[in-house]
Amino acid sequence: MHSYFPIRTLEAHALGIIPYGEAYEKQLELHRRRVAGSIPDQLLLLQHPPVLTVSRRAKPENVLMGREDLSRAGIEVHPTDRGGEVTLHNPGQLVGYLICGLEPRKRDLHAFIRGIETALQEVAGAFGVRAESRDGLTGVWIGERKLASIGIAVKRWVTLHGFALNVNNDLSQFDLIHPCGLRGVHMTSLGAETGASVDWDELLQATRRAFTGEGDPRPGS
Repeated sequence: MHSYFPIRTLEAHALGIIPYGEAYEKQLELHRRRVAGSIPDQLLLLQHPPVLTVSRRAKPENVLMGREDLSRAGIEVHPTDRGGEVTLHNPGQLVGYLICGLEPRKRDLHAFIRGIETALQEVAGAFGVRAESRDGLTGVWIGERKLASIGIAVKRWVTLHGFALNVNNDLSQFDLIHPCGLRGVHMTSLGAETGASVDWDELLQATRRAFTGEGDPRPGS
């Protein structure tokens, strides 16, 4: 089956490290413009300061530390309208937000998510890491270890949110939650799998190539 990506008209933007709330407002702005047809599909590539994002259907018991303790530890908590459960974002994790129109002939959210998984497997492969999808589970895996999480919302057939790929980030902070509501899941990263820090510029190049078929993402917005 042909993968959903690359999308040649997809515009990728590298935004650096920005707070979750600011990134969400940016998504909403681009979503309005994409619904109006004034811009092509968009991919925002960025990192967040430590933050837990909690979906509408998340179970409270999947967050293992109280709000006050999280705040003292410098970790924000934000509700989110994406699919999925609770997840962690922190520096060294590549977050990709996809603002994409699901055109009438491609209104298949399942295929869109499988396409993200395939593209992220290609990114991992660029660093010598063999990753895969798992039946019945969303995300990208290396055996029993989870490398990337995916959560999407769709409004007026245009997507919001996207993926979180662990690269050079502190994996110990995942101990604060049951990631994606999965008890006992072990998180991993490209750095942990390769035993070395991943070059961020090379990572951005590989990600843009997988999602757009081209080279470097344009800096800024």
